[in-house]
Amino acid sequence: MLQSGNVEQKTEECLSLHHQDSGVMGLTPSSSSDSTMVLPSTHSLRLKYMSLGVLVLQTTSLVLTMRYSRTMKEEGPRYLASSAVVSAEILKILACTLLVLSENNFSVRAMNQLLKEEIVNKSVETMKLAIPAGIYTLQNNLLYVALSNLDAATYQVTYQLKILTTALFSVSMLGKKLGLHQWLSLLFLMAGVTLVQWPTESEGDSEQKVLSAGTQFVGLMAVLMACVSSGFAGVYFEKILKETKQSVWVRNIQLGLFGFVFAFLGMIMYDGQRVRESGIFQGYNTITCTVVVLQALGGLVIAVVIKYADNILKGFATSLSIIVSTVISYFLLEDFNPTSVFFLGAILVIAATFLYGYKCQPANGSTIKV
Repeated sequence: MLQSGNVEQKTEECLSLHHQDSGVMGLTPSSSSDSTMVLPSTHSLRLKYMSLGVLVLQTTSLVLTMRYSRTMKEEGPRYLASSAVVSAEILKILACTLLVLSENNFSVRAMNQLLKEEIVNKSVETMKLAIPAGIYTLQNNLLYVALSNLDAATYQVTYQLKILTTALFSVSMLGKKLGLHQWLSLLFLMAGVTLVQWPTESEGDSEQKVLSAGTQFVGLMAVLMACVSSGFAGVYFEKILKETKQSVWVRNIQLGLFGFVFAFLGMIMYDGQRVRESGIFQGYNTITCTVVVLQALGGLVIAVVIKYADNILKGFATSLSIIVSTVISYFLLEDFNPTSVFFLGAILVIAATFLYGYKCQPANGSTIKV
């Protein structure tokens, strides 16, 4: 799904990860001690565990339901991924509009005035969001392609390469400095993903093996493209955030409007014939609707709870998501057979996630700027 909220640049040593699987943007306060809310210890602990649960649930449920929806056997045509992306954008716009309405004490006039001021009167600022919105629309479509060709566990591990792309774009576009331990974590990350994607001996005839290898290659390319687009769009958006101050929900409406236009044009271009024959909502069922809701609203939920999650908690969420996806893919979906090489690669990726978010005070000369 963010892919598919973003983190506004703060003066902290360790770069926070961007949660943009759903294409939903939001400001998430820094987890440093200067900006942490002062709460009673038990209440704070309860909120942290709740945040952990929400992060794991949203990430895991979106991936697993999307994978299941693209592989389950059903009568009639399967739903169009491009249609699901369009539906998610519409739902996201409606949800954010309701949130803006609530912020304005449910005054329609006040909301209309605010949206006109922020979207119409500031047209130049609004147009700047067309680029990240278009990239996120592409990313959301790529995730459907990836999960149509890769099992959920392999996808979850491989998609952590967005840490690498986000870091590289942050260094090159924003001039951020990474600590030595962060560069080391990126090496662990690349090594782990390489091991996860390492070819293994599979059962079946040669034709079946070629078909399986081809399918996995398509899925891998889709994930890699999604990681690059995720990293670039997140950093580009962060650069825009430094210049403007807006409500998180108004920003999401702006992104959603552009996202809807791009998604609709993409659907007409690639699936126009099928839409004309069977309609936009062909193949929709309960699972499909669940995927759309998770993709549209999941990121909004994360934007709310992420302020209670520090980097360690986010590392735990990533690790638990990978573990849960692996277990469910093996026992329920039965589309994944883990190997020792996969487990070694997954451990490296999990370790890299924790190491990258590790808070430290580097000694002089221990940061590297490219």
